[in-house]
Amino acid sequence: MEPYSEWIYASISLLITCIVYIVVKKTINERIKKGQQLLTTVLNWLVFFVFLSILSSLLGEAQWLNMKLFNIGTADISLFLILLVIFILYIANKLSRLLKDLILPGIYEQYKLDPSVRFTFNSIFHYLIMVIAVFTSLNMIGINLNSLTVFASIFGVGIGFGMQNIAANFISGIIILFERPIKVGDRVIIDDIIGDVMEIKMRATVIRTRDNEHMIIPNSFFLEEKVINRSFGDPKIRLLLPVGVSYSSDVRLVESLLIEAAHELIQKKGSLLQEPPPSVIFSDFGDSSLDFTLIVWIDNPLGEFRAKSDLRFSILEKFRQNDIEIPFPQRDVHMRT
Repeated sequence: MEPYSEWIYASISLLITCIVYIVVKKTINERIKKGQQLLTTVLNWLVFFVFLSILSSLLGEAQWLNMKLFNIGTADISLFLILLVIFILYIANKLSRLLKDLILPGIYEQYKLDPSVRFTFNSIFHYLIMVIAVFTSLNMIGINLNSLTVFASIFGVGIGFGMQNIAANFISGIIILFERPIKVGDRVIIDDIIGDVMEIKMRATVIRTRDNEHMIIPNSFFLEEKVINRSFGDPKIRLLLPVGVSYSSDVRLVESLLIEAAHELIQKKGSLLQEPPPSVIFSDFGDSSLDFTLIVWIDNPLGEFRAKSDLRFSILEKFRQNDIEIPFPQRDVHMRT
């Protein structure tokens, strides 16, 4: 009767746990709004732990679970130990997600941290939790870490011959997270392609272009090659807008109209800055036009194309109101008879 009594005890324990789970979860849903997701997640885990404890006590003596599969040093590895390691790593991953999704955001909001700093801390905590979980699981199953020296040596040889790029990108990712030459949200230019940094992983960085295409770039690229980071330090950038008018135009009137167009957009509280003030340069005597360049400053590189578009709309409207012609290329053809 003893085996049956263990099953009865386990069933009663599981039933009581389920009843408590239902009652507490209902109370959470009815009375507690703030932190409901966190409490519900913790409650789910507690029920899962109880269920796993009951199941392991019932199956702990099963020969097929404890049968030795292979050895690592002096430790006998069985199916039960493998499942235990998988369970520890799974719980560590869930704990990392819980920390990043429910606990750390409140701390970030309290100290007003920018998204790039948040991403850095999320990555550090995730890898720290996973490393602790790996060492904990190895110790729990009785593996002496000293016995892994041979495997570490072989792994080191593998890195030296076939994993140089992976190791270099991994180390470069760590350097980027701490040194921060780029960060999440920055606008960068890589090989004349403009994009925004979406995610910095441990091996590669994800860049989203203006066409919503994603470039996966190895981390070592940002430490070895030239990358233009428009958001690094001061996000303020200068815009150059070339404009050509006909040779019959009043150049002083053209200059004043360009400045006026820029000041009108500044008054609309857009991305254009009042300081440094807008300015106009007489660039060149072109083949078909007098070439000017309007110089303005914006507060964020993300507003570059919208600012240029708004300026062109305003400039064209003012030129038409004042009979300023924007010429098209012309050629004189001489016919010989």
